[in-house]
Amino acid sequence: MLPPELPPLPALTRAEGELIDRYLDVVDLLGRINPARHGDTYRGLRAAQALVGKAVELRDALALMHQRGETEVHAPTLVRALRVLDGERRTARVTVPAHPDS
Repeated sequence: MLPPELPPLPALTRAEGELIDRYLDVVDLLGRINPARHGDTYRGLRAAQALVGKAVELRDALALMHQRGETEVHAPTLVRALRVLDGERRTARVTVPAHPDS
């Protein structure tokens, strides 16, 4: 059985696409570091080390948008892109679980 087909990504500028990709990279690493989640310290250490470079890439993506005159973030479009790219599940790993035994 084939998985359901995902909706297409909305039309994004190259800079917006880079912003979304780098943002999700940072979110994924923060999810690995999250002390409210199970995991070993070495995994968290490796994620924290990688976070430095990914934060620079995220900054650069935003700087490029600004330099190109893309001075506003079009949240509705970017939210659609995040949903297609599983952003809700990925960002949920960064939060503190509702109950201590979660």
